[in-house]
Amino acid sequence: MSKRRHNYKNLKIWSLGLEIACDISDVIESFPKDERFDLASQMSRASTSIPSNISEGSSRTDKAFSTFIDYALGSSFELGTQLLIARHKNYIDDKKIVELETKIQEWQKMTMGFQNGL
Repeated sequence: MSKRRHNYKNLKIWSLGLEIACDISDVIESFPKDERFDLASQMSRASTSIPSNISEGSSRTDKAFSTFIDYALGSSFELGTQLLIARHKNYIDDKKIVELETKIQEWQKMTMGFQNGL
């Protein structure tokens, strides 16, 4: 087991995760006010959890880092479900959901590959 630590700011999975969190932040600004403490809040927490878990885990051993990556992956799948709910409620359009889903899927593939290399 490696004892090396990772500089999260140099990790592509962190950068893309941060981009996803910022995209979600922008999207939920247009949600109805009554969703601020419901779906929008859940989406904000899930998306923020993605890069946050990468950065927190990067200071740990590779085995522990892998656990934090699992948390980030879980949050990304949770976010995918929340996007579908937002689409169902007509809070986001088809073009935007495809764009976000594609970015999340790219992040998931990249992250699973990174995790397998630990």
